Amino acid sequence: MTVKNAADTDAMVRYLVTSLVEHPEGVRIEKRDGAEATAYEVTVHPDDTGKVIGRQGRVIKAIRVLVRAAASANETDATVEIVG
Repeated sequence: MTVKNAADTDAMVRYLVTSLVEHPEGVRIEKRDGAEATAYEVTVHPDDTGKVIGRQGRVIKAIRVLVRAAASANETDATVEIVG
């Protein structure tokens, strides 16, 4: 997958998270651009938090790897945090 711009990374984060949850309407993603990296702060419905984190954090770790790889194609860095 070749990422052409940051909008593709934004769309990928939204797609990954909304695909996992039972309440996609409860997903909110805030993008915070920093000096060295972009942080995506994800808020989901309380019932869906465990699905996004996964057993022993495996799902969120996989999402972070995918997002970091997509961002590195744009020569940037990115991370994903679950806010609540």
